Amino acid sequence: MGVRRSFKFLLRPTSKQAAALTQCLEDHRQLYNAALEHRRIAYRKAGVTVRYGDQAGELKHIRADDPEGQSRWSFSSQQATLRRLDKAFAAFFARVKAGRTPGFPRFKGRGWFDTVEWPKDGDGCRWDSQPQHPTATYVRLQGVGHVRVHQHRPVLGTVKTVSVKREGSRWYVVLSCDDVPAEPLPATGAVVGIDMGVASLVTTSDNVHRENPRYLAVAADRLAAAQRDLARKKPGSKRRRKEVARIAALHGKVRRQRLDYAHKAANALVRDYDVIVHEDLRISNMTRSASGTIEAPGRNVAQKSGLNRSILDAGWGVFLQILAHKAESAGRELIAVNPASTSRTCSCCGHCAKENRATQAEFRCTACGHAAHADVNAAINILRAGLALRRAAEAA
Repeated sequence: MGVRRSFKFLLRPTSKQAAALTQCLEDHRQLYNAALEHRRIAYRKAGVTVRYGDQAGELKHIRADDPEGQSRWSFSSQQATLRRLDKAFAAFFARVKAGRTPGFPRFKGRGWFDTVEWPKDGDGCRWDSQPQHPTATYVRLQGVGHVRVHQHRPVLGTVKTVSVKREGSRWYVVLSCDDVPAEPLPATGAVVGIDMGVASLVTTSDNVHRENPRYLAVAADRLAAAQRDLARKKPGSKRRRKEVARIAALHGKVRRQRLDYAHKAANALVRDYDVIVHEDLRISNMTRSASGTIEAPGRNVAQKSGLNRSILDAGWGVFLQILAHKAESAGRELIAVNPASTSRTCSCCGHCAKENRATQAEFRCTACGHAAHADVNAAINILRAGLALRRAAEAA
């Protein structure tokens, strides 16, 4: 049975193609903002709800009135941009219905709109548009031309959608493919529980610790120096734009390093274990600010801010997402369990108390005296909880 996967490759556009890609992104951003303004005014002035179908029907007139602008780009890509806005409104109303903080869709400023999607390969775009070329791969984009692709691995399955994304000064093409053949690995018979942490990214119930490289902390001095230089530059100047690009490049390197490390850590787990149990972490809740309000200010704000920065630098969310994708492709079983009290419960006698966690790294049970590394003890509890859920599901 095939799975859905994405393939991301670096683009090598010429200077003219890079300028065309930039203009394509800008025109789609303006289309998104104009569609959002249309919805807001229609509801505020006349109480009319404008939907995707209404706005998509106006695209033909918009393109006819702007032959040197909007009409240069693929009709289907513009429809995808309008669908993107429609999804933002659908998510907004879902949050309202659920009683959460709504977060009304916002206008996209420069730098906050970085992706254009072509929803069907062959409609305004074509992957591998020059298959006869002996050494290079190209993707054709309407209004841009045949752009060279740095293809570092084969594309599997059937290409369904093509997206172009800007990250700093780099351009990438992202292919979403269906029917990608799964690559099941041979069974090992091994099971493992993993505890996510800041000191170690992953600690297993087998007492294996995978360090947290803290890429953001390593780059912190260079980022701070770049931010200081940026503060001294005149707004709107060429030097300021260069400094902004420098900071974006530093953050981009950190992001790529973190992603590469997460892939390697997930590969090691998927290769060695048939069943992997992890904590069902609510990272957005864990990294919520402790500053509070003017009337009710928070406590230990500086410490909480530092902890939040360390959690985000570790990249737990990225790692768990990659682990889920690799486990599905390899035919491994992934189980998420409630992490409550796993770090305070003794893996020997089951006694649960706050005092059991003597320090961040040391666990010593106050009931039976069992001593172990705190993260290893938590990983064992996580594994047991996951296996219990698995048995209950099999018995049901």
